[in-house]
Amino acid sequence: MTEAAPNLENLLRAALAPIEPPDDLVHRLESTLTNLTEIAAEELESWELSAMRDPRNWLRPAAAVVVGGTAGTALVVLRARQRAKHHPRAGMAGARDAAERALHDAGQGVRRLLGDR
Repeated sequence: MTEAAPNLENLLRAALAPIEPPDDLVHRLESTLTNLTEIAAEELESWELSAMRDPRNWLRPAAAVVVGGTAGTALVVLRARQRAKHHPRAGMAGARDAAERALHDAGQGVRRLLGDR
């Protein structure tokens, strides 16, 4: 039984070793999240306010809000982590600064998507 224990430890150590994600994973994820946010914005833009009277019509806009909000939030977090990774600062202050810059960039992106309204 003592021979199996070190072997089991080696197997667990090998199985739980960290791996590096593919180089283009962040780019693909950012692209997908951006596309989802744009699609949700287009869905909300095409929705007519007069359709609000019928609750059966609420599903698509509600789904667009949820998907767009979730994708937008994930995009902000992803960009904040990228900035924190490339521009390391001391502790939480650096993370906060990176998150603020990502939120600012996201706001500019939303303004660009919606145009001058």
